[in-house]
Amino acid sequence: MNKSTVTGFVIGAIVVTAAGAVAGYRVVSASRGAEVLSVTAQHKTLRTPRQECHDVQVTKVKPARDRDRLLGTGVGAVVGGLLGHQIGGGSGKALATVAGAAAGGYAGNKIEQKVQQGDTYTSTEQQCATVYDRSEVPDGYEVVYRLDGKEHRVHMDHDPGKRIPVKDGHIVTGAGSNSPAS
Repeated sequence: MNKSTVTGFVIGAIVVTAAGAVAGYRVVSASRGAEVLSVTAQHKTLRTPRQECHDVQVTKVKPARDRDRLLGTGVGAVVGGLLGHQIGGGSGKALATVAGAAAGGYAGNKIEQKVQQGDTYTSTEQQCATVYDRSEVPDGYEVVYRLDGKEHRVHMDHDPGKRIPVKDGHIVTGAGSNSPAS
């Protein structure tokens, strides 16, 4: 082989190698993806309702056997009438008897009412209330990245690492989904 042929081959090899290096650099640069600047884990608060029950001692008034308090009213009226009859004299005796019976009936009714209200019993009852448990659960990642010299934000379901793949000018955020580089 002559010297000019060898020189031509060497120069050709250098040109082909340089062109391959430039093309390879573009492919490698494009495949490097968008640079991730920051990743912040996001959380959301869940409120889960549940019943919380406790046994409580409760005091109640027993149901009255004589709801109208007729016994107390009757006994009071008789006793009041007798006392009024004893106090009154002459023609006022009848009026004193009636007044004593009315006052005694009223007093007997009130006395029986107090007795009935004091007749109580205690029982155990279950009282329930709805309470809410709070819990924090992961809700993806807020990612700030740089693509073509501009900063962008995107919400992702996973931590992308240091770079986000780019395809046709869009970042690839997950399995088969492309997001515009915004």
